[in-house]
Amino acid sequence: MNKTYDYIIVGAGSAGCLLANRLSADPNNNVLLLEAGGKDNNIWLHIPVGYFKTMNNPKFDWMYKLEKDKGVNNRRIDWPRGKVLGGSSALNGLLYIRGDKHDYDNWEHLGNKGWGFNDILPYFKKSECQENGKSKYHGVDGELKVSNLRLKRKIAEYFIKAAQEIGIPYNPDCNSEEQEGVGYFQQTSYKGFRKSSYRSFLTKKIRKRNNLTITTDTQMSKLIFSGKKVIGVKCIQKGKEREIYANYEVILSAGSIASPQILQLSGIGDAKLLQKLGIDVIHNNPAVGKNLQDHLQVRMVYKTTTRTLNDELNTWWKKAMIGLQFLFFRAGPLTLSASQVYAFTNTSLDGSRPNIQFHMQPLSADKPGDGVHPFSAFTISVCNLRPESRGKVLINSADPSQPPTIIPNYLSTEGDQKIAVESIKVARKIAKASSLKKYILDEFVPGESFTSDEQLLEVAKNNSQSIYHPVGTCKMGHDDSSVVDDQLKVHGISGLRVVDASIMPELISGNTNAPTMMIAEKAAEMILSDNNPSLTM
Repeated sequence: MNKTYDYIIVGAGSAGCLLANRLSADPNNNVLLLEAGGKDNNIWLHIPVGYFKTMNNPKFDWMYKLEKDKGVNNRRIDWPRGKVLGGSSALNGLLYIRGDKHDYDNWEHLGNKGWGFNDILPYFKKSECQENGKSKYHGVDGELKVSNLRLKRKIAEYFIKAAQEIGIPYNPDCNSEEQEGVGYFQQTSYKGFRKSSYRSFLTKKIRKRNNLTITTDTQMSKLIFSGKKVIGVKCIQKGKEREIYANYEVILSAGSIASPQILQLSGIGDAKLLQKLGIDVIHNNPAVGKNLQDHLQVRMVYKTTTRTLNDELNTWWKKAMIGLQFLFFRAGPLTLSASQVYAFTNTSLDGSRPNIQFHMQPLSADKPGDGVHPFSAFTISVCNLRPESRGKVLINSADPSQPPTIIPNYLSTEGDQKIAVESIKVARKIAKASSLKKYILDEFVPGESFTSDEQLLEVAKNNSQSIYHPVGTCKMGHDDSSVVDDQLKVHGISGLRVVDASIMPELISGNTNAPTMMIAEKAAEMILSDNNPSLTM
């Protein structure tokens, strides 16, 4: 049976859940939230360290696999993406990072009015409930809990002191005036439990709203048009195709992979590609799916004389103790985010705007999701904050069940290659600082034999992984390379917006979950302003 709503939101991830909350706040708005994945009723979705269990699990993860990429020596890198209520915020590493203020000022400089840092800061604050209290940069009245770490290890303190030794200043809050510095991450958790966007913004009370409908296991097929106006969606639910109509708008919040995929399947994209696949062209825009950007991290592992989490995770009885610690006290390793310590700095170490980010973890493994190494060790991961390389997401079939082709083009520019090499050198400088060096036995990965720039570039190509921050495939702007305008409306189409990380014209300097929620917060105001002016901020 077909039905009509005022707003249809496609994707219950970081952006979609927040949007559903804000748009349904007015009882006169009838809102539908569609999610292709299932419910978040698995315990590992709520335990912070559960990402070791939920990533690469087809029940919760789309399990995208990139094409062979020359930049990483033809490796195919895995890209986990959430396939569950909460989207990737239900699987991610929980780190709360906003990015550098200059990122957003540059978005505005590119022609996106209202997206400068001073413009977007109120939206970060609106959704935030900061454990450390209210300030110029932080809010306490929002739904998203932002908490301090509940677990620290000595090796983390040694790393912080070592970073300071080489000139990186201590910074207790990289989400404030200045990003540069070293300190402890905050995470999106509360009393030991993960706070995904679903658990934050769609609480039981919100879900009881009579004007809000949430469906799971609902796969989008394509948009429905009247001319060049989107009037609804076609989707598959319980094996049956449904048509659902929207009075006001359809909003794509399916993420940087699925949002451009849906546009292309619906006839919005490169006409040559669409015609080749037998898809009727509604609007020719070759920019759809282009401008793909991601953070590629180089991982280094150091054996240490200091006990790390490796030691706590390598025996059954210690694992049992960890479980009891969480059960009774909501503390210990199970509350662990993906990283403990950040360091934002410039490869020149001259105090200029940071161009690299460190994630320091008091454990080590061959790759994410693998068991930890059978010895005491810690990991230093470092990424280029603003890569020049651009990839693309393109459909290869008119069948919505087929994953698109994802081409990242990692390390495809000389600038990116140079920063990768220099970032390894900075990591080694930290490791050789006296505060940390005396606790290091040896550099396990990649090994001290790699010294020349040529060798270090090969290290970056062979020993790098995504941090899972894909953005940019529905670029915001007003030129031929853009997909949406600064109101997030799709160029050439009415009744349709994209609200997720895909609209970022340039990748922000840090983790992308918090900025994606900010985008949704600002978008909600835009949408309500167009249709319900009395409800704006």
